[in-house]
Amino acid sequence: QVQLVESGGGLVQAGGSLRLSCAATGRTFISHAMGWFRQAPGKERDFVAAISRSGDITDYADSVKGRFTISRDNAGAKNTVYLQMNSLEPEDTAVYYCAARTRLIPSSSDYYTQEYDYDYWGQGTQVTVSS
Repeated sequence: QVQLVESGGGLVQAGGSLRLSCAATGRTFISHAMGWFRQAPGKERDFVAAISRSGDITDYADSVKGRFTISRDNAGAKNTVYLQMNSLEPEDTAVYYCAARTRLIPSSSDYYTQEYDYDYWGQGTQVTVSS
């Protein structure tokens, strides 16, 4: 069982920055591939960013490339994945969800961009970007 708790959301002006954090329980965090998704009002949940369990491979949705950075801290007991969001736009307004894949991952460099590839989800954190 894995619990994910997001934090760091809030209200920011366009052009500003926020850093989201996702703290995971359990001692097997290093074996999980992680991802961030977001859901805007009235829309489906969309992929934002993914990171391999080793942390050396990342992927991003085209809409956030060059502005968002996903990273993870596998050291010690931090068990945290981050999403640094810069140059925020009103279109980035959404509830942001952290996700963990605990199923078999063939390679430490594998990453996942589809909802069905993930096994656990956080409760979400609201990000609102004003124009």
